[in-house]
Amino acid sequence: MLFEKILFRSDMLRCLLCHDAPCSRACTKLNPGELLRSIWFDNEKNAAAGLPEGNICLDCPAPCEEACIRPHEVPVKKLIARLAEEVKPELDCSAEPDPKLLRTDLCGVPLENPFLLSSSVVASTYDMCARAFEAGWAGAAFKTICSFDIHEASPRFSAVTGDNGSIIGFKNIEQLSDHSVKENMEIFRRLKKEYPTKFILASIMGRDEKEWEELARLCEENGADAIELNFSCPNMADGGLGSDIGQVPELVERFTAAAKRGVRIPVLSKLTPNVAKMSPAAEAAVRGGADGIAAINTIKSITGVNVHTYVSAPAVHGMSAVGGYSGSAVRPIALRFIAELGQNAAMKGKHISGMGGIENWTDALEFILLGAGSVQVTTAVMQYGYRIIDDLISGLSLYLSEKGFRNVSEAVGLGLDAVSETTDILERDTVVYPKFHRDRCVRCGRCMISCADGGHQAIRLTEDRRPVLDGKKCVGCHLCVLVCPQKAISGGGHRIKKRQT
Repeated sequence: MLFEKILFRSDMLRCLLCHDAPCSRACTKLNPGELLRSIWFDNEKNAAAGLPEGNICLDCPAPCEEACIRPHEVPVKKLIARLAEEVKPELDCSAEPDPKLLRTDLCGVPLENPFLLSSSVVASTYDMCARAFEAGWAGAAFKTICSFDIHEASPRFSAVTGDNGSIIGFKNIEQLSDHSVKENMEIFRRLKKEYPTKFILASIMGRDEKEWEELARLCEENGADAIELNFSCPNMADGGLGSDIGQVPELVERFTAAAKRGVRIPVLSKLTPNVAKMSPAAEAAVRGGADGIAAINTIKSITGVNVHTYVSAPAVHGMSAVGGYSGSAVRPIALRFIAELGQNAAMKGKHISGMGGIENWTDALEFILLGAGSVQVTTAVMQYGYRIIDDLISGLSLYLSEKGFRNVSEAVGLGLDAVSETTDILERDTVVYPKFHRDRCVRCGRCMISCADGGHQAIRLTEDRRPVLDGKKCVGCHLCVLVCPQKAISGGGHRIKKRQT
């Protein structure tokens, strides 16, 4: 199925995932825009499940492709036909997505599902949070509230992009909420009145114990369901704030204890990834009374140095600054920290709210399997909008149904036993050969080049440019599997015992 997903995604690279998609307006029988979006977010099964029997596109002249903003550049008909002909017949009809499986809680407070907006611009006004709640998000970590003035720079974002222009890594130099505490408290009251079942996680930052305690108390009094302590913002390090606190366990403990004194609702400490290990700060937070941990915040970064002006991005009047990095590129780092927290005995019984590069339901599931009881999203929302919640919910709920889970909480931490901090424990006595799928191979020779120059010279090309593996040289590193642009090589080859030297 992996190859089929790669095919779907590669055929969609020219799709812009439009708002009010013209392809949908042109079709009288289906909603191609929604189907394409589900494909993009790894939710092909749910997309296929909603199709009528048979290939409804078979004799269609494809007005959707004519109406496309990039006419005939996106094979909409082919993509939908593949859903109907290849995915739908393989569906397990006994498994249906059941949103009730996603009901969970954060430190005892009910959540409709585990998906929250993380503290950022995507959750910074009443209107934004209200639209997100209407879309289906279970709650929001509101943009960090503080008692001091915030004056943002312009511009304040930059990005590392993929071949189709989509954001892989995202840098920001944004700070905290620029609304007053009074204005933010009014927003909380309105949100709680209009959306009583939605979860409000109030992110706060103080300058001393008194401010941490007072801000926490005010948030509880005005409707917050829990408090998130921002010990991790990399853009507020001046004066010993943000990530400067998260790097000093003693300060994490002291300020967590201060916030706990002001409230009865749960308190999460949001920790910085700009450390070698997160456990010292997490354990200090627990000593201070934290009910859980939120991680990770953004990673200190520099992106895009202009080779003519010599200024890194984003440039603000000829200067720039180290900022916070997020997006898909940071997910492996985030998962490493979540696993560290999940395996830490001091965290037993404490809620972990995970974030860092989540775009689709499989990304979210990875965090859950490594110990997160809830997940938070920002960068994907900034790129694609609140609408991604549809595929997050339907994709994860279908997975849980297929696997026979009674609730999403049963999946929390299931991947932790297979994670080791070192490679010393790994089995090293066998070689797993790559498997070549000749029907997919286009004979480009990329596997041979990579193996020759970055591997073990175990692949050669025949006269007709077909790759051939030399089993005596192959060490089973699987570099060829990763570099093949057609995914015509997989890791499913046979195993052999290593030769004795």
